Amino acid sequence: MASVLREKKVRTLVVGTGAAGYAAAVRLHQYGVRDLAILTENVKAGTSRNTGSDKQTYYKLSLAGKEADSVRGMAEELFRGQCVDGDLALCEAALSARCFFYLTELGVPFPDNEYGEYIGYQTDHDRRRRASSVGPYTSRIMTECLEREAVARQIPVFNHMQLIQLLVREEKVEGALCLNTGITDHGEFVLIWCENVVLATGGPAGMYHDSVYPASQLGSSGIAFEAGIRGKNLTEWQFGMASLKPRWNVSGTYMQALPRFLSTDREGKDEREFLMEYFRDPVKVQYLTFLKGYQWPFDSGRIFGGSSLIDLLVYQETILKGRRVFLDFLHNPGEKTVDFEKLPEEAREYLRSAGACLGTPIERLLCMNEPAVSFYLEHGVDLRREPLEIAVCVQHNNGGLSTDCCWQTNIEGIFAAGEVCGSHGVTRPGGTALNAGQAGAVRAAEYIAFVKRKKPWEQTEETRSFCRRKAEKRMGLLVLSEGDSNLDEHREKAGLRMSRAAGMIRNVAELEAALKEAEEQLHSFETDVRITDYRQGGMLYHLLDMLISQKVYLSAMLDYIRHGGGSRGSALYTCPDGEKPEAGLPELYRCRPDDGRLGGMIQEVRLLSVGCRFTWRPVRPIPEPDEFFETGWKAFRERRGMESDLS
Repeated sequence: MASVLREKKVRTLVVGTGAAGYAAAVRLHQYGVRDLAILTENVKAGTSRNTGSDKQTYYKLSLAGKEADSVRGMAEELFRGQCVDGDLALCEAALSARCFFYLTELGVPFPDNEYGEYIGYQTDHDRRRRASSVGPYTSRIMTECLEREAVARQIPVFNHMQLIQLLVREEKVEGALCLNTGITDHGEFVLIWCENVVLATGGPAGMYHDSVYPASQLGSSGIAFEAGIRGKNLTEWQFGMASLKPRWNVSGTYMQALPRFLSTDREGKDEREFLMEYFRDPVKVQYLTFLKGYQWPFDSGRIFGGSSLIDLLVYQETILKGRRVFLDFLHNPGEKTVDFEKLPEEAREYLRSAGACLGTPIERLLCMNEPAVSFYLEHGVDLRREPLEIAVCVQHNNGGLSTDCCWQTNIEGIFAAGEVCGSHGVTRPGGTALNAGQAGAVRAAEYIAFVKRKKPWEQTEETRSFCRRKAEKRMGLLVLSEGDSNLDEHREKAGLRMSRAAGMIRNVAELEAALKEAEEQLHSFETDVRITDYRQGGMLYHLLDMLISQKVYLSAMLDYIRHGGGSRGSALYTCPDGEKPEAGLPELYRCRPDDGRLGGMIQEVRLLSVGCRFTWRPVRPIPEPDEFFETGWKAFRERRGMESDLS
């Protein structure tokens, strides 16, 4: 049976059923938008529902204790991360308490004390105790609570619909082309005419082979770039240590419990406590391991005697030496026992306050965070009896699509919320991503509901004909081959290439070679990629999206180097005459230092038919809004249309 095309019409379409997607849909409905639907490949897939850590963090304004805090103070903390637009930072700070309390009212059990204060703790890159958590599954519980609200509001969900193209004409969205992945005996496509699209599709996780993202998180950034949406800060990722099976961050108490690091050969033999070969002093190893708990992402600013040396040594064992690395919670690092009195005060007092000055890492971990042990037990790994295999993996994209302070991209009607939006800079406090997704959802929903909904929505037949022609060309890629499928081979090749060249260690030669390979693979896509079953159609289009994303991201990294960019955030840029971290590390780690010149600049990129066009601009400063109540109240009424209602 030949491919078929059906058509629908929905004025506002939310793409994604994670925490940001459901939040956007619920907020739109709350603000009176009814011509609305959610689009998703799989309601149960994605990062929000399938990822976490020892105690997954939600970052918000401090809501307990004597420590002073303010919206401005939190905005400045976010802005301090470099390459952050101040208006976005202010919005995320201003909306943090509102979004947090909304989640608690929906049933997310963030902990409070006996007097109703929402207690918190300090996370990485944070100077306050703004962090909160409901345990390993914070984002999953958020998603489930928001999903229940969306169901109660009877918001339609188009499940098993994969977005494969955004239809744009004259810098304005007109529709979205989807593949119905629930149909497997032929290709069924659905063209949804729409005025607004809220992309809540997560980061482009499918680009990397070594990844802690859930396998169901692939992203759709390539589709966005293809539609003309600008990318922002694409060089900025987070990498950190994570277990391989299951994919899970080993941050927080996993490190503060002071496990032992082991490496073996590929067959699991020749066991070595490799950190001791480098540090010699067991107290030093124990302290740096403790610091990795809340300095979990690899940070190029912490490699000179800091905790990120551990990431480099793990990378050296796995990537350069081809060995396997494990965390051992049964034995102490360096010695049979830990002398807690010898630990620096920061680590000693933390473990003492937690009542965790105990004999072995597993005893300490069970004392501090029993759910962190239970998580692995539920996934077939008993930390009380066996080591846990880890590697340095990609974890989060701090960059993404560029938006204004209403979370609208440069294409009219397309908004980005959640990780797909590049609201973060080089560094960010842990847990800001969950807050940013909720804040972005509110901002996009308010703009659609209170500004765009007042205007008529019209489409000409000429526009529809133009979009149908574009859709038919994209549909034409779904052709079965007589030969064996090579789809998995192409995906494996692309993922390994990205992890090799664009991971936490980067150099010009590797990036240039990877970009050339990606462009060649993309150029020959129609002739070289073969599938033999319609069930592979979804992955065919994901591969296309992945290759487009790789082209844009690799180009951005090379452009950054050409502008004099150095090692910063979670990326170490190497050069032959660069600074070497410390004796014992290979020449590979000679790094180009960051001189800070680009810290106040933002790199934006737009994909063109002949390559990528880059622009550099200063960050937008934190706004100084008028705080006089009467003028602010009047402006609020005008934004919401309340003045016209009274007349």
